[in-house]
Amino acid sequence: MTDNRPGVPVSESARHPSDAAPDSAAVRAWLAGLQTQIADTLGAFDGTPFASDVWQRAPGEKLRGGGCTRILENGGFFERGGIGFSDVQGDALPPSATAARAQLAGRGFEAMGVSLVLHPRNPYCPTVHMNVRLLLATKAGEAPVFWFGGGMDLTPYYGFEADAQHFHRVCRDALAPSGDDRYPRFKRWCDEYFFLKHRNEARGVGGIFFDDYAEGGFDEAFAMVRRVGEGFLKAYLPIIETRRDMPYGEAEREFQAYRRGRYVEFNLVWDRGTHFGLQSGGRTESILMSMPPGATWRYDWQPQPGTPEARLYRDFLPVREWV
Repeated sequence: MTDNRPGVPVSESARHPSDAAPDSAAVRAWLAGLQTQIADTLGAFDGTPFASDVWQRAPGEKLRGGGCTRILENGGFFERGGIGFSDVQGDALPPSATAARAQLAGRGFEAMGVSLVLHPRNPYCPTVHMNVRLLLATKAGEAPVFWFGGGMDLTPYYGFEADAQHFHRVCRDALAPSGDDRYPRFKRWCDEYFFLKHRNEARGVGGIFFDDYAEGGFDEAFAMVRRVGEGFLKAYLPIIETRRDMPYGEAEREFQAYRRGRYVEFNLVWDRGTHFGLQSGGRTESILMSMPPGATWRYDWQPQPGTPEARLYRDFLPVREWV
């Protein structure tokens, strides 16, 4: 969950957090409410309610705690959608969380968050991901070290400039009260993070991404994270409302399945959230709910020049400024 590449440093406030005590109960209550709000809104949009899978870690397991997975499969609009809330505790941070925090190795932890991925059936409607989370590194007799992480990013199969501009505009506005530097900083972090290095290719048109965030102390950092989480529906819902009835055929579905293969590659090979969950003994079904219901791979395939598929590679996947 930490990005320690050059140019994306661990924040000094994460290394030396504020003395203000983190209010984990307030974060937990907000996260649960956020999950409900998003699931209810998108279930109404789809015409199919999200089912609830409440789960609890069994005694003696590596992790303690539990959560609720809201899942929709084969809906009227969403081919698959998962909105997960979890609050788990463990006795030692996994390697993915201490790669840039050697001083925290061996500490216990509590990790709570909401993470979602939505896969519409219509190829003209983009896949979207959003995550907001709090992690506490704990040690008996010492104050917990806290940091927030999260963000959202958009993965279109057929690009529309208006959609990318709207999505980035909402991201920018959510971050603006925390400082004018936040959006360009977190946009660049997102562009660098959601990148398939083995393909030399972006996953989509980006958005914002941040980790190790505790700047200004707990209250200020939590306020920023709330604006991000509560901005998600403003960023995504207008896009799918606009595109939901666009006609498509088998060729568009085949290209969607091909690009979904890239989504799978990123989540399994590069995503530190996936690695954190699996390394810490997390619930596999919930961790992998982000996977699309179907994906394909073709050997050395390239889109034909001048096609809408080629335009995605030419105009949307290369990093650019949207707002």
